[in-house]
Amino acid sequence: MANAIQSQTNITVGRGLLERVLFSTVTTVPCCVFLFINGTMLFTLRSKTVFCETSRYILLFNLLFADTVQLALSQLLYILAACGIQLMYPLCGVLTMLSDLTNEISPLTLVVMSLERYVAVCYPLRHSTIITIRNTEVAIIVVWVFSSLNILIEVLLLLDFPFENLESLQMKVFCARENMLLGQMSDGYDKVFTYFLFVSAGMAVTSSYIGVIIAARSASTDKASARKARNTLLLHLGQLGLSLSSTIYNPLLVAMSKVLQKIVLVRIQIVLYVCIVIFPRCLSALIYGIRDQTIRPILICYLCCRLKLSHFSQG
Repeated sequence: MANAIQSQTNITVGRGLLERVLFSTVTTVPCCVFLFINGTMLFTLRSKTVFCETSRYILLFNLLFADTVQLALSQLLYILAACGIQLMYPLCGVLTMLSDLTNEISPLTLVVMSLERYVAVCYPLRHSTIITIRNTEVAIIVVWVFSSLNILIEVLLLLDFPFENLESLQMKVFCARENMLLGQMSDGYDKVFTYFLFVSAGMAVTSSYIGVIIAARSASTDKASARKARNTLLLHLGQLGLSLSSTIYNPLLVAMSKVLQKIVLVRIQIVLYVCIVIFPRCLSALIYGIRDQTIRPILICYLCCRLKLSHFSQG
């Protein structure tokens, strides 16, 4: 998958050290805040037995874990580029492949979560037999295996590049997937997989949403449960849309670079990075942390306790 998330590292065109520090701070501060929220949410989902024995919370943990790793890797690459640090090709390849892997986990997990909500509303009597802990774990394993196979194919296509012609394995530019010496075959595969993934995920979530709407009109369906599931699926569609927007990130920046000055482009780039990369990666924690009445009081308690401990240690 074309990892648009790394392309924000063009920050290196900034003018001078002060400007680089300023731009890095603008992105690092909200990133650290969201990493703190996501980390607390992950801890919350492992703090109670009910969260470890409920399928939708297990799926949520998987989604949050992938988003948190993705956010951390993106910010790491951003800071490395802002500091002008050039990596070796193998190390950059590992980081970008890990970023690709976690980036693909999110939409696939959203599909599984949408199907779980569909079964809960449309087949409430069979939900406990279909959506079991074992089946949920199998679904998560399938998601990770499918994404890992895609990464394996990308690595095999990458190995087709004649690395022996390189003078050194030291990169001459910042670490980003588009700077990893990708051939035409690799680039074509990446585009096809990206389109396939998001079209398939979009169709699956949309179909689940339509199924819930149809079921909500049935007299035997719990109206409140159906309405809540419908709203959750709409939020999942929104999350998919934000993930899909990252695929047009590079073409959009390329188009703007032809008509805008570099400093203006960098500023717009930072705004897009915060909106497209950082915010979506904490959206799951905000959605479930605020909407779910089981999670909300425990999450607030942990957040407040950690903030108090942090303030006490600093004092």
